[in-house]
Formats: sequence, structure tokens, C-alpha cells
Amino acid sequence: MGKSVILVGCGNMGYAMLKGWIAAGKLASGDATVIEPNADLRARAAALGVTVTDSVDTLEQGADMIVFAVKPQVIRDIAPAYARFADKATFVSVLAGTGTATFEEILGRHAAVMRCMPNTPAAIGKGMMVLFSNRNVSDGAKAFAGELLATSGAVTTIDNEELMDAVTAVSGSGPAYIFHFIECLTAAGEKAGLPKETAKLLAMQTVYGAACLAKESDDEPGKLREQVTSPNGTTAAALSVFMDENRLLDLVSDAVDAAKKRSIELGK
Repeated sequence: MGKSVILVGCGNMGYAMLKGWIAAGKLASGDATVIEPNADLRARAAALGVTVTDSVDTLEQGADMIVFAVKPQVIRDIAPAYARFADKATFVSVLAGTGTATFEEILGRHAAVMRCMPNTPAAIGKGMMVLFSNRNVSDGAKAFAGELLATSGAVTTIDNEELMDAVTAVSGSGPAYIFHFIECLTAAGEKAGLPKETAKLLAMQTVYGAACLAKESDDEPGKLREQVTSPNGTTAAALSVFMDENRLLDLVSDAVDAAKKRSIELGK
């Protein structure tokens, strides 16, 4: 595509994204530079054929896009050094709880900043990436960022940054909810008499298969649920426990609300 990218931080999420960009042909290895202080992580990135360095001070010029994939608590220490690139670069942040206003404060109010909330399945190309762009981001930059991030999974956008707290609560934290449901279904299977490994396999494959079916089907999840549920059958008996007085709906809503409130607190 001929565009250049600087990736700041190459831990698990950063490396997974970089590897996906190159493997999908969305970014040439020669157009990528990784800035990472950890020698082992630099070596891993270098194996992809990209340029690596331990400091932004070694760079004479910026890039079309600069992606921050570092811990939120260090951004105020490292980001000021990138302000010299703000005239030409678009900045993309995958930092949780860090708003675009923070980057505008550090990089200048005219900086083009995009905020991305990914989730952990992005590491295997099955993630959910949600993007918000400030007023300075061009349509071309939005398109380029979308193509890069699509290599890690599904991509969507929001126009109101305040919704990022809800995004965090649903998809950002969401994988943990599903992992816990698998834990619970496995434990319930064991309690019902199944060997542990069998219960685990049944729980994981059922969640995986149901999610794939829901994604690929033209029917809404509610319709798919109805198709599995025979009147007075086993599924109906189980669903009566989940759905009685909206028990599961209320529990999930309370959990998402708790995560949203915490996201708001962390962003202050």
C-alpha cells in the first residue's frame, strides 16, 4: 500500500497486530518500524523483517501512522517525543481508558488521533476492534487504519467517544465473561457426572460452535435459541432457570454496568 507505520511497543498485542498486518499484505515489512526497549521483544519483531530500535530519538522522520501499544500509565512519559511528527502522522492508540483529549494535550490540539479498543482474540485474528477518530483524522487515514485492524478481526466505528466505556464493558472485557461461562459450564458438566476433560471439551466446543453459527446465520440469536428449544424439552427446562424473571439478562446487565462504571473511573 506504500504507507509507513511506526509501532510503539511490541508486547503481545502489538506483535500480534504487526504480524497480522504483514501476513495479510497490508503493510510491507520495509515500511514498518518498531520502537521497543525490551531486547527480546525487539528480536522477535526483527524476525518479521521490520526495522527495530529502542528509542524514538534514533528516528529522523515519522510515518503515515504511529500506533501506541504500550501500558496506559507510561503514555505521558513517552508520547511527548512524538509531537514532532504530528504535522504528518495519524496517531492510533490501543490504550485502555486513555481518551483522545489526553493525546491532544500531549501532541497538540491539531494532532490526528484515533482511539481503538481491541480485545484479546485479536491475537488470533478473531478480535473485535472499535475505532473512534477525532476531528483531525482524514478519511484516508480512517480507511488505512481500518484495513490494518481488519487483519485482527472485525472492525466497527463509533462517533461518540463516551461510548468507549460501554464498548470496553461489552467487547473489551467480554472475552473474560465467556471464559468464565466456559469454566462454569465445565464445572456443571463435572457435577452432572462427566469426566473433567470431557466436560471441558463439551463446554468449549459448544460455545465456539454456537458463536460461529450465530455469526454465520441470517437468523437473530433469539431465533436460533428458539430453534434449539423443543416445548417441554431439556433445553426448555434449562432456559427456564436462565430466563425466569430475566435472571440471566439482569445478571449480565449488572456485570456490564459495573465494568462501564469502572472504565469511566479509570479514565478520569
